Amino acid sequence: MHYDVLVVGGGFAGMYSVYRLRNQGLTVKCLEAGSDVGGTWYWNRYPGARCDVPSLEYSFGFSEELQQEWDWPEVFSAQADILAYANHVADRFDLRRHIQFNTRVTATEYQEDGNLWCLTTDGGEKFTARFCIMATGCLSVPNKPELPGAESFSGQVLHTGLWPKDTVDLQGKRVGVIGTGSSGVQTIPELARQAEHLTVFQRTPVYTVPANRKAMRAAVQQEFRENYSQIREGQQHNFGGTSQFSPVKSVKRKSPDATKKIPANILELTPDERNEIVASRGLGVLLSFRDVYSDLEANSAANAAYREGVRKMIDNPDVAEKLLPKTYGLGCKRQVLDRDYYATFNRTDVTLIDLQHDPLISITPTGVQTEAGLTELDVLVYATGFDAMTGALLRAGIRGRAGLSLNDKWRDGPVAYMGLQANGFPNLFTVTGPGSPSVLCNMLVAIEQHVNWIGDCITYLDDNQLTTIEATAAAEVSWVSHVNEVARGTMFTAPTCNSWYLGANIEGKPRIFMPYVGGFPRYRQYCEEVVADGYKGFECSA
Repeated sequence: MHYDVLVVGGGFAGMYSVYRLRNQGLTVKCLEAGSDVGGTWYWNRYPGARCDVPSLEYSFGFSEELQQEWDWPEVFSAQADILAYANHVADRFDLRRHIQFNTRVTATEYQEDGNLWCLTTDGGEKFTARFCIMATGCLSVPNKPELPGAESFSGQVLHTGLWPKDTVDLQGKRVGVIGTGSSGVQTIPELARQAEHLTVFQRTPVYTVPANRKAMRAAVQQEFRENYSQIREGQQHNFGGTSQFSPVKSVKRKSPDATKKIPANILELTPDERNEIVASRGLGVLLSFRDVYSDLEANSAANAAYREGVRKMIDNPDVAEKLLPKTYGLGCKRQVLDRDYYATFNRTDVTLIDLQHDPLISITPTGVQTEAGLTELDVLVYATGFDAMTGALLRAGIRGRAGLSLNDKWRDGPVAYMGLQANGFPNLFTVTGPGSPSVLCNMLVAIEQHVNWIGDCITYLDDNQLTTIEATAAAEVSWVSHVNEVARGTMFTAPTCNSWYLGANIEGKPRIFMPYVGGFPRYRQYCEEVVADGYKGFECSA
């Protein structure tokens, strides 16, 4: 079966790719491993899953009608509401007829003689196309660490990234959860409410701040609808792809203390003043200081204020000390938002086991054995994150010119030009791939920018009777150097920082900073300049 474009992945990137490319007259087929649309929001159904970008901005801007008709129930939406939005988009724009579900791509191979990409599925089907778009997502391959005895556990085993569709009944059960990253922080309070007893096995303490838990007010939503053109423009010029739009008509007046201006830099405050401002405004205030992310002294000051704030929230001083991050700084990892995370550890039916001081020996048939003893469990939950950024791409069996394997090319870390293309793989595009802002940006804004760039690129090729476009080796090496240069000196690459941005959560994965930390506006401008300069850094041929 032959098409103009093959798209791999039916999440938001794949859905918009189908919409955009279909509308410019191309034949498109999307292959999706799941049974429906939604991508990460389809797979991540764990209790407590929600977005860390405001709902009104975590939305598509390509359709004015879509912006005006969809109602968000909360300021920061839960997984079920985001999945409902994805389904609405698929229905409204009739996207499903272009998507083949329950279909996993096992081989993605370039045929040089016909300048075609051939994709083979787990069902043995073959599809060919002039162009291939990998819309496989940045957080789509769950990471389950190799733990001794893991296969021996006789109880129920769950992973936050592969949560069952059917309701999981935890009533009266002893539940253990391994991992306290974003998914762990979100699900732990919910698991505690359901289980008879919850044991949290913490590998590394986390910095987390309370999420806005307010219901969406109709007046706020209406004000956004009236100003969406301004909001979308603001997103294009904001570092993280959010507009920072502040409703005027619908905002309630705050107390004078709550609106009191704070300095731009934390070092302008004394240690006592820092502690006081955390006590009055919460841990989230520490994220507003500019110097925290680039100045080690400022970062140290923020870390100290954070730890003091947490100590005041935890009843048991010993538990509090275990929860305090001390080996890395605020800003090293993706910021986690929570609902009642620290309050959960004040419950009598929740136990915290710090694996740094009480190491895990093995998983047993009845529970988890640490040096201090055996914790018996009925259910074991892995909240251990993802093989981020490159995981899905390296599992798609991608081979380019002369049979070059992407896995071999990226053996020492991903090398790509602007996160869009890699040398040796003509007409193959990645959406929000390594080397682009991707996970450091509002993903829907990043997705629209990437897919629009790809769509315009295909139009340019067709209009100029060109058949292939391929990033040059020099351009991709120069870009990777730029990505790492921009990240240097930030908390993302501090010597003590071990994050999934660097691949540090995956055993044996090369340590290289993958997303572009220069900000979305700077990246977008570079993409536009490349096009204006005749697709500088790419080689186009007939």
